[in-house]
Amino acid sequence: MSVREEFDEWAAAGRDRGMEERHWHTARHVLARMPVEAGDRVLDLGTGSGYALRALADTRDIGHGVGLDGAPKMAHNAREYAAEADTGESTLSFVVGEFGSLPLADDSVDHVFSMEAFYYSADPHETLREIRRVLRSGGTFHCAVNYYEENVHSHDWQEHIDVAMTRWSGPEYRAAFREAGLHVASQDNVPDRETEIPPAEAFPTENWETRAAMVERYREYGTLVTVGVAP
Repeated sequence: MSVREEFDEWAAAGRDRGMEERHWHTARHVLARMPVEAGDRVLDLGTGSGYALRALADTRDIGHGVGLDGAPKMAHNAREYAAEADTGESTLSFVVGEFGSLPLADDSVDHVFSMEAFYYSADPHETLREIRRVLRSGGTFHCAVNYYEENVHSHDWQEHIDVAMTRWSGPEYRAAFREAGLHVASQDNVPDRETEIPPAEAFPTENWETRAAMVERYREYGTLVTVGVAP
């Protein structure tokens, strides 16, 4: 199944809002770190419901937010959600496109954000080169993923989705960023402190054998965030 088919099904079933709710636990902390200023142009790669751009419009007064998704239904829903929200003076647009061929001009974007989407790229190295192409000098790419090598609790996710996923380690992300021409400014883990973890006597649960494993997944591994800067 293609990315388009998979996530069109998700959007049609309303799962885009569910993704937004789950990702917001850590995404909001990543967005708060981004050096976005009023009037900036921001690309949200794998925008889903468009929640990240709506948040930046609300808190940072971005000039133009471009949400790109491979699934037409996702982009359609994001447009509707944005139309219902108060985005102030910010202009938000949502387009259907491929990560490896961004429909944007060279040096046209101040910042790029991607939450739980980068690993769906058919060619992640090509995607990084495209991000470097569209970023202006000094622009940043904040890449946030929960599916990565060190997070052993994510390794079986591929079994539950028909789209091929790339599972890199932290060092592999840093090396790929540098290969694409991005300086690596930082890399760390943002813990999910909002997911409720039951007491030890409640385990095993439907999804977890031990409380220690659940604590490790959410409080220690959380979301891996790699920040690249265009020279």
